[in-house]
Amino acid sequence: MNTTTLAVLVPLLPFLGGIAGLLIGRGAAGLVRPLAVLPAAASAVLAVLVAVRQGGGATIDAATRLTPTGAAPVDLALHLDGFAVLVAVLVTVVSTCVQLYSTGYLREDPRYSSYAALVSLFTSAMLLVVYSGDLMVLLVGWEVMGICSYFLIGHYWETPEARSASLKAFLVTKLGDVPFLFGLFALAADTGSFRITEVLHAVTHGGLDHPTLIALLLLCGVVGKSAQFPLHTWLPDAMAGPTPVSALIHAATMVAAGVYLVARLLPVFTSSAAALVVLAVLAAVTMVGSGLAALAQDDIKRVLAYSTAGQLGYMTGALAVGDRGAAVFHLLSHGAFKALLFLAAGVVIHAAGTNSLAAMSRMPGLRRAVPDAYWTLTVALLALAAIPPFTGFFSKEAVLGAAEHAATGHAHGIPTAAGWLVLVAGLATALLTGAYATRLWLLLGARETPEAAGAREAAEAAEAVGAVGAEAREATASAPDGTPAHGHPGTPRVMNAVLWLLAIPTFLFGLTAWALPDWFDGRDLAPTLTTSVLGTGVALVGGLLTYAAWRHTKALAARYPLGAVAADPEGDAGRTEAQAIASRPAAYGAPGGTEDPADPGRLLLGGLHRHAATGFHLDRLHSALAVTPVRAGATLVRFLDTAVIDTYVRAAAALPKLLGAAARRAQTGNIQTYLGALIAAAALLTCAVVLYAAGA
Repeated sequence: MNTTTLAVLVPLLPFLGGIAGLLIGRGAAGLVRPLAVLPAAASAVLAVLVAVRQGGGATIDAATRLTPTGAAPVDLALHLDGFAVLVAVLVTVVSTCVQLYSTGYLREDPRYSSYAALVSLFTSAMLLVVYSGDLMVLLVGWEVMGICSYFLIGHYWETPEARSASLKAFLVTKLGDVPFLFGLFALAADTGSFRITEVLHAVTHGGLDHPTLIALLLLCGVVGKSAQFPLHTWLPDAMAGPTPVSALIHAATMVAAGVYLVARLLPVFTSSAAALVVLAVLAAVTMVGSGLAALAQDDIKRVLAYSTAGQLGYMTGALAVGDRGAAVFHLLSHGAFKALLFLAAGVVIHAAGTNSLAAMSRMPGLRRAVPDAYWTLTVALLALAAIPPFTGFFSKEAVLGAAEHAATGHAHGIPTAAGWLVLVAGLATALLTGAYATRLWLLLGARETPEAAGAREAAEAAEAVGAVGAEAREATASAPDGTPAHGHPGTPRVMNAVLWLLAIPTFLFGLTAWALPDWFDGRDLAPTLTTSVLGTGVALVGGLLTYAAWRHTKALAARYPLGAVAADPEGDAGRTEAQAIASRPAAYGAPGGTEDPADPGRLLLGGLHRHAATGFHLDRLHSALAVTPVRAGATLVRFLDTAVIDTYVRAAAALPKLLGAAARRAQTGNIQTYLGALIAAAALLTCAVVLYAAGA
């Protein structure tokens, strides 16, 4: 079987598995899990084979004419280069891990069959984006991801948070997709083709007639899909969906699609210096703003969501300075550790019964209850903070090195302003990332008080001598935090196995920095001394400042107790998460932040905390600039429809009705009346004739 056939099967297998799951999932419960896991696993194996065969060598192109559309025909085309085959491996591996994890996480969910099928379709759509060599076919995968995300984010549709989050994600991304579509048409009009190879050839040799306009239109779609300022607000709210969905969206699919598209079409963007500066500004604002917001969030998943926006800012920043190798390297490494972060957070939420960090910080037994999740989460946080030798260090330093290269004027055709923007914002974000990663780890790792430790030891001693009766249960329950003292029996083994599997690339993938240039553009991705020292140094400073703030505020936790409100350690993890989402507003207030004086983030941010917790009120700005005018326009249209147009319609019906009523009054049925009217009319007519004749 040749490489092209294998590449066709990579997106086809999860697509067929998803369709089969939708059609027969409810009627054949025993087939649901195999239909979810096996196609994803087979697709991952085939993606690895395609990557091995391509081997970073010559690009493999294959195409067949899909339909003649005039000057710019649409082809069903494959474009397999080093970028495509490695991103496909990431997508399929993460998707397989998510499907395996979901078999335990949603094991009692009545809608698991449709959920698993939609995850398969979601994966297939992203793979279509990755492998496609035609922009219109790529657009199909781009839009299918949008509709799949709508259904998956709204999986817990019983909760108003999930319903509003799914609708918001769909509408905000579509707001960017409209100009994106016009950008694709304009690009095809300038180059005469939708084929990516022909587009790039035309850009390289002939140039574009409207490079800035096309680049900015395409950027609108990228900003929406990859959650960049100012259209990133849907991403934190999307945390109302199941945690495995969050892992899939953040690590390997939807948000990665925009970055990947810019990497594919980078010559289009580098042909306009203005577009590169705009991209650099958006990346810088996203990085710094998301870092500040993450430091103020109380919901553990919202912390990770804002961190995703910031890491995507690094990727778009690398693209703004013309280094797509660094951007895709960070995309790959981020996919590994971000999937691990979310899936480990899912285990923690299940054990704690809440997504509130303030509540978790008052559960000293939490990390003992879920040791696998806690330690793998620690590894992932170290990678997120770019601490060597974890993978995030190497990929983030590749981005900072590219920015330094552009800032010092060594990148041909790249504005130095873009380089300085990305470099300064990248270092500031490294400081903030170290701070919020340390905060999250410290709040999850609260140590036991002597009373809690004594209760736990008493329970363990009672069990050791066989007294597992009421005394042991009473001793265990006497722990003030209420969390399991010696393990969390409700975590399925498959979930923990997936965590350790993802911990391997989180720790080791960065070592490929010396091999990946052969797969990419040949640019060096190894860390440079200056940016390595600066980046790691500011990250450590952020961590130390947060630790000092935590030492200062942790004593306040005992004075302001908070507890979990939805804990079911033996039940389904997905159900526990849905309960935690639904009960959070009443228990802890707004999803952004909680009035917790023991939060070190509150001390670090000071008066900025309340603004950062709400995402700097961008939702209000969007409401004022977009939602309110649209509603006002809808009100005006409704008024014109009911008060103006309907008035004419009603008048057209009322006039015949009035005439009919007048005619009906004359029809009395009385013969004398009719004869009298006839005689009177005849007399009037006679008088008129006589008068006319006399006048004549």
